[in-house]
Amino acid sequence: MDDEAARLRAAERRREAVCSPFMRIPRFPVDVARELLDAGYYRIDQLAGRSAESLIAEISQKNKTAVAPHFLPALRMAVYFSETPSPDPHKLFLDEWEG
Repeated sequence: MDDEAARLRAAERRREAVCSPFMRIPRFPVDVARELLDAGYYRIDQLAGRSAESLIAEISQKNKTAVAPHFLPALRMAVYFSETPSPDPHKLFLDEWEG
């Protein structure tokens, strides 16, 4: 029964992330959206003025673990999206934000 409850909770958490405003960002990873929700961010505009590095630190501190390498470019892209009224479609790919 515990396995079933854990599976249902994981499915609900994924659904919350998929339905979150962060998924309006093209090609945004669901796991990053989930971590933003867990860190207390519920709207894209809450990311404006933040640095991706500070968001990584906040997420890592909350989870007590290191985050996956794709989080940094995803968060850089999300901050760009939050601060740009008409984002350049070419900049809405994770590989544009690596490095």
